[in-house]
Amino acid sequence: MATSLAPDALGPAVLATVRHGYQSSKSLADRALAQISAAEWLQCPAPGSNSAAVIVQHMAGNLRSRFTDFFTSDGEKPNRRRDQEFEEPTAVAAIAPLQGEWEAAWRVLFDLLDRLQPADLLRTVTIRGEAHTVLAALQRQLTHYAYHTGQLVQLAKGLRGEAFKSLSIPRGQSEQFNQQMTQQH
Repeated sequence: MATSLAPDALGPAVLATVRHGYQSSKSLADRALAQISAAEWLQCPAPGSNSAAVIVQHMAGNLRSRFTDFFTSDGEKPNRRRDQEFEEPTAVAAIAPLQGEWEAAWRVLFDLLDRLQPADLLRTVTIRGEAHTVLAALQRQLTHYAYHTGQLVQLAKGLRGEAFKSLSIPRGQSEQFNQQMTQQH
């Protein structure tokens, strides 16, 4: 059953929805990554593809670049070394620091989201010199991170095979899940 919101509730609802989308992507990625070992973070599924470590490096670099000094500098920072984000780490010892970078980069985003106000949604920010509303910039990055989150989930599934623990509704259990949801609501 749909409900309608008062017009002044739209901004807070949009911010809450955006936050939820980012939290969902991070949660899925974290739960997929938790199912693989540090050594498996370094495995590439095919020539020319990326390991989980590379995807995490890239996402962390992107998060830091896009959301640091969000209103006062371009989202593509001059000190970002994007091409280096796609270089494979060579040792398992690199994974623990990378996990720390991952968490710190997400913190940059979530700290920004904590400070955003509904009136900020239509302000202008730039990414690579291109103007975007804050809402458009947030949506652009949410889509980007969802794409990479799907890659991480697929990598973990491939590495775990039948031992992979489902991150959503397990196969063959849709009816049970729907019944549980109906009973809760």
